[in-house]
Amino acid sequence: MKQLHELHVPDDRKYSGDHEWAKPVNGLVRIGISDYAQSELGDAVYVELPEVGRMLQKDSEFGTVESVKAVSELRTPVGGEVAAVNTALVDSPQLVNQSPYNEGWMIEIKPGDPGEVNSLMSAKEYLAFLQGK
Repeated sequence: MKQLHELHVPDDRKYSGDHEWAKPVNGLVRIGISDYAQSELGDAVYVELPEVGRMLQKDSEFGTVESVKAVSELRTPVGGEVAAVNTALVDSPQLVNQSPYNEGWMIEIKPGDPGEVNSLMSAKEYLAFLQGK
């Protein structure tokens, strides 16, 4: 488990209290789990993601990550339609640990409300949230 000062929290995305991140990309919102979340989980061994086309409500479960420690639910920080799924995670779930903000992204959503992402925490707010844990 990483110490707070060791965590990577990029400024170019927003964060939820459930430790997912959201980044607008070409009209979609790319979603994954934070460095903090992957560190707490331990080594990912399996990732279950939704089918493209599935409609999701904000804060609803969209999949799971199974690690050597536990199985954790994934919750979407914004609502909308699943437009893409990172199929690389099927064969390489360790990407969640190795590159949670890049190769380890999970889904892309066509948001129902594009402004919804703005209600999430900034990197600075997320770090303050983590310090309060």
